[in-house]
Amino acid sequence: MTSMTAAETGRPVLRVAQVGYAFMGAVHSHAWRTAPRFFDLPAVPQLRVLVGRDSAAVSAAAARQGWEEAETDWRRVLERDDIDLVDICTPGDTHAEIAIAALDAGKHVLCEKPLANTVAEAEAMVAAADRARERGVRAMVGLTYRRVPAIALARRLVAEGRIGQIRHVRAQYLQDWIADPQAPMSWRLQAERAGYGALGDIGAHIIDLTQHITGELITGVSGAMDTFVKERPVADSATERGQVTVDDAAVFLARFSGGALATFEATRFATGRKNAIRVEINGSAGSLAFDFEDMNVLQLFDASESPETAGFRRILVTEPEHPYVGAWWPAGHGLGYEHGFIHQVVDLVTAVAKGDEPTPSFTEGLQVQRVMAAVVDSASRHSVWVGIAT
Repeated sequence: MTSMTAAETGRPVLRVAQVGYAFMGAVHSHAWRTAPRFFDLPAVPQLRVLVGRDSAAVSAAAARQGWEEAETDWRRVLERDDIDLVDICTPGDTHAEIAIAALDAGKHVLCEKPLANTVAEAEAMVAAADRARERGVRAMVGLTYRRVPAIALARRLVAEGRIGQIRHVRAQYLQDWIADPQAPMSWRLQAERAGYGALGDIGAHIIDLTQHITGELITGVSGAMDTFVKERPVADSATERGQVTVDDAAVFLARFSGGALATFEATRFATGRKNAIRVEINGSAGSLAFDFEDMNVLQLFDASESPETAGFRRILVTEPEHPYVGAWWPAGHGLGYEHGFIHQVVDLVTAVAKGDEPTPSFTEGLQVQRVMAAVVDSASRHSVWVGIAT
């Protein structure tokens, strides 16, 4: 599948290089291809070059995912004048180096979450983004679940005051993909590659989602973490085993800047849960509840209704009036996992074309990083309360 051109659309192109082509890379590639075919974008993404370390594998992926070229060295891509934006879909230990170099080279950057492996790396990335902004270069972190229409609607309802003063926040991200002790090692189980385990891989999302929906920041945490399976078989080896150096599960209490009390749970050992992102917000005038395993639905409770008929209302978020939905299918025809990434492209391309600051910014990604670091600090000191500078 070829990229749309300026001549075909009468609009400028945004020439994209993407580093990484596995799970996240494939989803991002699909989003870059699809967004201009459903949304009237101010610029058309052009899938110029896909980058990976294995020449044969990245060439095959480029052909399959719709990229014009393949490359094995991201540094060479930054030297090219025909690249406007770099999309980083690599493990966390490479984010800072690639993003900083790309921003300093004048390329816009989209970087997958979590922003980095450490607060110090994230701070350096924010500094690079600040320098680049002065030259009109933009940076965004890929906390994609913000773009699920039901989540976007939840944020709108909170901002409109529909649930009143927020008192409780509950958030879970539950998976079970490594619940089997014989599941093989991967880079996501190595601290030197991933930084964190469940906390960074999936906990980062619910930290961001709750701050995004409420419009408030987490100001302190008290956490606990555990690794249930401390070694695993190495793929393609009958006898070798590797050490798991990240958390399998993390739980923590938190306070929000508006005073709400919160609980968080991130685990990859919730047997039977495949991708359950559960967020519930209780306010003085009502409540909101969301579960990604029923992602086209938002639950709303309005405390002003008569007790005789009051209850959680099931809102099917598929109407054209709902965020992002108007570009898609008739009402009742649900969206899927990939659509959040398409909406991410829409928002990023629009911000870049208009010279606006895209969100979530690297600064917002740094805030998530600080919360995660505070959870680790608290857990290492047996759940003491750790404040977070905002």
